[in-house]
Amino acid sequence: MGENEMSVFGVPEAEEEIYRHFLRNPGTRADDLHPLLRSRYGQTRARIARLQEMGLLHAEDAERRIFPADPEAALARLVDVRLAALHQELRRVTRSRHVIEGLRAEQGARTPHPQGIEQLEGLAQIRNRIDDLAFFARDEILSVEPYTRLSPENIARSRPLDLRCLRRGVRIRNVVSSAALQDPPTAAYLRELANHGAAIRVTPDTTERLLVYDRRAALVPLDPRDTSRGALLAHRSGLVSNIISLFERIWDQADDLSLAVGGAESGEDAAAARPSGIERRVLVSMCTVGKDEAGARELGVSVRTYRRHVADLMQTLGAASRAQAALLARERGWI
Repeated sequence: MGENEMSVFGVPEAEEEIYRHFLRNPGTRADDLHPLLRSRYGQTRARIARLQEMGLLHAEDAERRIFPADPEAALARLVDVRLAALHQELRRVTRSRHVIEGLRAEQGARTPHPQGIEQLEGLAQIRNRIDDLAFFARDEILSVEPYTRLSPENIARSRPLDLRCLRRGVRIRNVVSSAALQDPPTAAYLRELANHGAAIRVTPDTTERLLVYDRRAALVPLDPRDTSRGALLAHRSGLVSNIISLFERIWDQADDLSLAVGGAESGEDAAAARPSGIERRVLVSMCTVGKDEAGARELGVSVRTYRRHVADLMQTLGAASRAQAALLARERGWI
């Protein structure tokens, strides 16, 4: 038979062979199958039972004749099951940060977690602390950032952190300077976050800079005009509450991003974010076809063109793998 093409759906080669047999010979009795496959009776029955559980086979009469499910409908169910499993696996991976703490504990006693105010020195320490706080965030991240543009390096560093938080259901509310919309890469990045579910507002005159994680920890710079001088990380509930109140005042006075960029432009951006007809077909092919060559042949394009569409879609979705791209596309209702 060649390659086990259905292995991506959790169907072993021997079971795929049985399913293909019933596609070619619908109505074969289960008792007649094991001699044809030269396998033990009990083994064959067990494989048929598993294929029935997966919805690939079903019996229709008292003679125990077996019929195959329609391939398109059957694979659609298997794709849903596989994507759900991958989604759960992805959630487990993103919540695995506690493993680091457990391993560190093996090295000896750790300094107790600060209960008041931490002073962070240097950009490297601040960035590492932000990475940890974002990794552990479970409910909400609030931020006010008065930058006028983000460098390509800043965007490349922030994108995976922000998108990972949004994918696992963390709510993000962000206030930025309206001047940032004049920088095309920065504006595009902000719209990308908004398309993934972030709530973003803009204001023309804020000089505040703050970050709040799960309403339990708040980070503010020692000098808002020079973040390299260090930052203060507050854990005391009273201080955090005051910083949250400041954020809410700034948030209430800011404008929604869609209003700031203009209704017509935002509508064009939303339309541009939707996949074209060929891109949607590529997404479907990514879910149902194992090899690029088969996908390209099915769509009637060259393998090079097919792979270029796959790469573009993964970049648009912010996905690190094809499986993740398929999952994100389904979450957006693209397929």
